[in-house]
This record gives sequence, structure tokens and C-alpha cells, in this order.
Amino acid sequence: MHALREGALNCGVTERTVQAIVADLEAAGYITRTRADDGRRKRYALVPGAAFRHPAEAGHEIVGLLKLLAEPSASPSAATP
Repeated sequence: MHALREGALNCGVTERTVQAIVADLEAAGYITRTRADDGRRKRYALVPGAAFRHPAEAGHEIVGLLKLLAEPSASPSAATP
């Protein structure tokens, strides 16, 4: 499946919305886009060392947040009081 389409389905937004978000991230220097070997598809990669722009988060790399978000979360029923 097309990566942007899959992202849109997972997030509950339109593919066009995901395209706009990806374009914004690329323009801001957070990701890069290259053509895949077949010349048709695109590959996206995080820019190593990219940091947040807001002064409150200045100096913190976005990769830390992404790692946190990618970790499997404990289910509410498995949580202990």
C-alpha cells in the first residue's frame, strides 16, 4: 500500500492532509525525500539531529519524541494502581 495512504488511514485523515504535513516537514528540514529505485515511489527519511524550533524545546532532537511515540504502550487493563 502507498505509505501516505496508509498513514492517512491510520490517522483518520485524508491522504491530501498527510501530503500537506509531509510537505511542511520537508520544508522545515525535518525529513528528506528521495526517489525509490523503481523511480516511481518516494522514500522519506528523518534528518539526523533535527531539533524542535520552539524556544521551550530548543536543543531537543525530534528523534527522542518519535522513539517515545513508537514504543508499545501498556494497555489500560494491564496498568497497576
